[in-house]
Amino acid sequence: MNIFLESSGSLVSASIIKSIQSAGFRAIASDISYESVGRYLSDEFVLSPKKNDPMLWDKFKKIMIEYKVHAVFPSFDPTLHGWSCRKDEFMDSNTCIILSDASTVQLFQDKYQAYKFFLKEGIRTPETSLEKDFSLVKPRVGSGAKGVIFNASKDICMEGMLSQEYIKGEEYTVDVFCNQEGEPVYILPRLRLGIVDGKSTSGIIIKDEVIQKEVNRICQIVKFRGPVNFQCIKSKDGKVSFLEVNPRLSGGMILSFSASENWINLAIKHFVFGDKINPKQVKYGLGMHRYYSEIFF
Repeated sequence: MNIFLESSGSLVSASIIKSIQSAGFRAIASDISYESVGRYLSDEFVLSPKKNDPMLWDKFKKIMIEYKVHAVFPSFDPTLHGWSCRKDEFMDSNTCIILSDASTVQLFQDKYQAYKFFLKEGIRTPETSLEKDFSLVKPRVGSGAKGVIFNASKDICMEGMLSQEYIKGEEYTVDVFCNQEGEPVYILPRLRLGIVDGKSTSGIIIKDEVIQKEVNRICQIVKFRGPVNFQCIKSKDGKVSFLEVNPRLSGGMILSFSASENWINLAIKHFVFGDKINPKQVKYGLGMHRYYSEIFF
């Protein structure tokens, strides 16, 4: 089995590549530069077309055929919606795109649309505005901490941005795996103890029934497929506010893999081969610290 992975030059890509390989599959890594750590960790490396390439999807399709790719775990936000729109097209070439539907991806990639969804469904979320009403300003479309500004000046340009109420409390990422029918199999909250550039460097799996119940409620409204993560804040009064939803694989999920099972292997068996899922017992309390490592070439 050949598994394709984007953005293999990111600081967290090594853990996903290792998860692919430990499941017994071949990791076909890609990036827009040969100077990518994924080039040295994967089984094969492919130079990826840039996101604004007019022939982007024709080139990706050629790569899928040339490298006999059986499955793709999209993780690069700018191409996420494109992959979701072409799931049937790629399936015709025997490549399974493990990702939620296009409408779901489109909804949650736009943070303001996500905010309106939370309001409509009665899900607690910070007050959000397209005007400079709050001191916390972030891109309307984006991921991680890129472009986030605390204590933004009053004259900041708000084009493509939104402002949001700041809520103090414990920050959680909730890793979720949903089956083909959109039912959540795992809902694993991890308390984020360390964050660098929006990426989790330290955390611990927590059994929190309040968070898990609310995430399950969202999953009953929106049918996600495969891996997805929710960002939320739990304040001192125990109330949980949801910030965003990322309907994709993320590097921090490696902690949830270790607390349950390898979700790469789980996804391939379920989405590609149609195997029934039998969830494993979760190791609540399992923690993780990340560190830098080196590749010499």
